[in-house]
Amino acid sequence: MTSRLTDLIDEILALVLAASCAGCDRIGAVLCPSCRRALRAAPLTVRTPGGQSVRAAMEFTGVGARCIRALKGAGQTRLAAPLGAALAAVIDLEGLDGVVPIPTSRAAFRARGYRVPETLLRAAGASPLRMLRHVGRHRDQRGAGVEERARNVRGSFVARPTRATRVVLMDDVVTTGATLDEGCRVLGEAGVEVVGAIALAATPRRFRFPADSAATHP
Repeated sequence: MTSRLTDLIDEILALVLAASCAGCDRIGAVLCPSCRRALRAAPLTVRTPGGQSVRAAMEFTGVGARCIRALKGAGQTRLAAPLGAALAAVIDLEGLDGVVPIPTSRAAFRARGYRVPETLLRAAGASPLRMLRHVGRHRDQRGAGVEERARNVRGSFVARPTRATRVVLMDDVVTTGATLDEGCRVLGEAGVEVVGAIALAATPRRFRFPADSAATHP
């Protein structure tokens, strides 16, 4: 019933706003039923340059990639609900203090008005732990290689005082994993144990294990 009501609301909004589906551009639906099904989790495991295991809910391809770009770049926050449902499949907080999202830069927050990783976590039913703060200015990561990304994010974060001691780190999309490695480094120096990392999506070139491979944690 809830799903049918959501679809009905989306259709009404689409008609009023002349919207098109974020996944396939179909007119008359914010997210058509076919694309909504395509956003179901299909977990896979990748590794960062530093060796951190990252459990991602889906590949950053096709419908998933288009919807994530629409959420991040076009302000389509209604997509947070179906994307968050997929992210929930890789969240396991047993024995942990919570999930620490990669922080959003001030410039990105001013441009969007919301923090994408935190928005996704809340949509997944988890409360984000703001244990990292973004500092300084760093250029756009798009198009950068592994080493260049690592240099670019070095010194991007500082740790906030906290009582948490065991956490999992989260990013929206993992490409090389350099950002997650930097977050792990900063939290580790602050005495916090990062027992794993999760992401909504991972780019295909970073695949290391099949989706049904065994993962330790999360």
